[in-house]
Amino acid sequence: MWGIRRLGAVAAVLGLVVVTLGNSGTSSAAVVHRAPVRPVPHLAALQHIVVLMQENRSYDNYFGPLHREGQPASAPVPKAPAGSTIVPFHQSAMCEVADLNHSWTGTHAEINNGAMDGFTTQNVVAADPTGSRALGYYDSSDLPLYYRLANTFGIGDRYFASVPGPTYPNRFYEMAATSFGHIKNDLPPAGGWTQPSIFGRLQQAGISWAVYDAQFPTASFFADVQAHMDHVKPFSQYLADAKAGTLPQVAFVEPTYIGSVTTETDEHPPANPQLGQQFSASVVHGLMTSPNWSSSALILTWDEHGGYYDHVAPPAAPKPDDIAPLLGPGDVAAGFDRYGVRVPVLVVSPFSKPHFVSHQVSDHTSILSLIEHRFQLAPLTRRDAHANSLLQYFDFAHPHFRTPPALPAVTVDPARAAQCLTLHPGRVGN
Repeated sequence: MWGIRRLGAVAAVLGLVVVTLGNSGTSSAAVVHRAPVRPVPHLAALQHIVVLMQENRSYDNYFGPLHREGQPASAPVPKAPAGSTIVPFHQSAMCEVADLNHSWTGTHAEINNGAMDGFTTQNVVAADPTGSRALGYYDSSDLPLYYRLANTFGIGDRYFASVPGPTYPNRFYEMAATSFGHIKNDLPPAGGWTQPSIFGRLQQAGISWAVYDAQFPTASFFADVQAHMDHVKPFSQYLADAKAGTLPQVAFVEPTYIGSVTTETDEHPPANPQLGQQFSASVVHGLMTSPNWSSSALILTWDEHGGYYDHVAPPAAPKPDDIAPLLGPGDVAAGFDRYGVRVPVLVVSPFSKPHFVSHQVSDHTSILSLIEHRFQLAPLTRRDAHANSLLQYFDFAHPHFRTPPALPAVTVDPARAAQCLTLHPGRVGN
């Protein structure tokens, strides 16, 4: 969850970037060995990996209807959670009346030991006394770009958040293959977290990398990014680098996290997801029209479920390390041995298998495993060492999309945008 105070605190932390690089934070530096992976022919053809992580949407919330809207191989959403009188429904509003519960304890209650029946009860608020908004979903009429991508390239219906909890812990897994004990949106100390990240691995190996941010980079919460802030660039530079064909070998893109319902592009409720879709479209279009397209892959995913219902119980997961959760009073006692709620992932590349659905269990550390496998980097923790590397999405020997496909225009419905302003006039932050 973001907010004005958090943005100010982040700015204060980032303001210290070029002043001091402290050693505070938790580090797990044990050597980790990767489980053997069969060599993949032609993998070297993949020269550029672009990662975009949006916010707070479950698979069922965005792609529950995909089974009947062009992709029958995708798991359909059931009619209702067990014991619920509220059934999943097409959400007409683009902005929710209130955010949903996606805390560590709230998410565990929603999962309810795999019963997946706690979503409505965990989201009761005055403006939604039944918690029904948790069961709303969107379809291709609302998110035409995402559905076209899902029906053209590859999507996974067994891709899970890395931890049953909020944004920061899951973004830590995306970048470091562990949240090093964190279960809340904890800000780093001056100098950043000393936990090794993928960016430090890339730097040490001489692999080119960049973080392109539309507002500010959560990647710079890590000390090994703060040590190389010349690799952190505005989003406009991503578009320029893509146009020039000078994208680095690994690029992470970050949206606008803080803003009004007319400017925020991360899709975190109650933000308008059509604005986020527009931002994603700019990332996709920039890559597809780039000279780098022929050797690239974009991995588009969402950090966690945001409190929205999903019917697939998260399976057990390898513990990343021996760091226990930093539990506070009232936090549910659980470990880092189970994935979070299922979220979407899309793999957009000339090498993507067409109209493909992966049913293999994966999580955010699978993105790291792909990067590590491609560039022969050591894993960061036991989680990415054993993660699925997303290689099932690709056919490197037969690029099916050398010529990028046409994509639908991405617009923002003015009536629904106006409704957002009515619900949240003057709102800034999540």
